[in-house]
Amino acid sequence: MKKLLFIYNLYAGKGTLRGRLAPILDELTAEWDVTVHPTRGAGDATAVARDRAGEFDRIVCSGGDGTLHEVVTGLMELPPEARPTVGYIPAGSTNDFAKNLELPRTLEELAVVAAAGKPRPVDVGKFNDQDFLYVAAFGAFTDLSYNTPQQVKHIFGHMAYLMGVLSRLGSIKPYSMTVEHDGKIELGSYCLGFVSNSHSIAGIQANPHRPIALDDGLFEVMLVRQPKTLLQPQRILKALTNVESDDKGLVTCFRANKLRIISDQDLAWTLDGEYGGDHRVVEVTNCHQAVTIVYGA
Repeated sequence: MKKLLFIYNLYAGKGTLRGRLAPILDELTAEWDVTVHPTRGAGDATAVARDRAGEFDRIVCSGGDGTLHEVVTGLMELPPEARPTVGYIPAGSTNDFAKNLELPRTLEELAVVAAAGKPRPVDVGKFNDQDFLYVAAFGAFTDLSYNTPQQVKHIFGHMAYLMGVLSRLGSIKPYSMTVEHDGKIELGSYCLGFVSNSHSIAGIQANPHRPIALDDGLFEVMLVRQPKTLLQPQRILKALTNVESDDKGLVTCFRANKLRIISDQDLAWTLDGEYGGDHRVVEVTNCHQAVTIVYGA
């Protein structure tokens, strides 16, 4: 019987996993020899995934996007051939990345998919010397994930993020920067930027008619200028949803596999919703099909 490592975070999101582990393990153990590991703090899932990957054919993690981020970060420290397939049972507040995987809703169904779903390759981003799975972001709003109180997340879920965005539209600070990509240069002052590989960011879902491939070796890059009127935030949200540039110049969108961003001051970044440090210069590279993740359909 093949071996599976189940890493879970009981404290993610609304505590969804509390009292619910038995049916998950029933599904996983039907097909796999399962070893269980509860996370013991920040960085623990990264260390366990890295150090024990060679013992298992699959690693299934359950928690929020931060838990999945840690597992992928650990695997990226290994050679490509040493990275086992990853299954994901989302149990966080927003579960942005899970929306890409066509997953079912109940924990039992999620466990079935994690054990027997279809593995597909997924790109991973390299951000200087760090890794991210689905988004690196700077500017206003990007600290919402790690600054929004956990109690608020428990009550409102992803609405906590969107409420924070809407409440801060009138006080956005722009940052002067140079963005280099594909032999081109974007010069401007931007209040918000995403380098993403996801259909959903902070609860804002892309238009399903604007397909986004997670394995094409390209990021979707979105740079947002400061709104000047009450109506312009609506145009910005529409452009972000459609992943396309706004005809008024409020949003610049493009695709790239590598870019360099130079700011005239330190910028706070988030990686997959977690604090990624303050940087003036960042280089972001797409690691094409770096990990394999289980899809639902």
